[in-house]
Amino acid sequence: MHARLAFALIGISLFAAPAVHAQQAPAAPAAIPDAMPFDIPYGTPITLEQAQKAITAAAAEANKRKWRMSIAVVDPSGNLIAHATLDGTQYASIPISQAKARAAAGLRRPSKVLQDVINSGTPSLLSLLPLFGGAASEGGLPIVVDGKLIGAIGVSGGLSVQDGVIAKAGLDAITTQ
Repeated sequence: MHARLAFALIGISLFAAPAVHAQQAPAAPAAIPDAMPFDIPYGTPITLEQAQKAITAAAAEANKRKWRMSIAVVDPSGNLIAHATLDGTQYASIPISQAKARAAAGLRRPSKVLQDVINSGTPSLLSLLPLFGGAASEGGLPIVVDGKLIGAIGVSGGLSVQDGVIAKAGLDAITTQ
């Protein structure tokens, strides 16, 4: 008797489940923007002198706050131009700083945008990260001079918000005159 009841309930649930899904309204299609997002043209790649200036400023800010950080600067293609790791920085921060810089350069947007995508539950851009070794965490910023992308800076070592503060200090050394 119990077996018949169990089979009856299973049968009803198999037929009812598709009906429930059929009643749900389809999701509204996403609006198609008129302009390309983050459409920053590429410029002449960052020089070693500019990269070192950014690292020096970022390191000074990190030292002022007593934060141990790894700082990387890449060209628009994500190739490493300069890197520094402050004494006592955790070793994992070295490749993470470079990955944040690659994400910012490769996608022409701050790496925090990718972090926000994860938190919003729509991780569409995340499938691209393995293609160029990027990281989805605050601390990577594109370096734009005269309206053109010349590289990116990535920082790791603290909380992502701390990494962002140090990356901004490095960026400002190049972009604010």
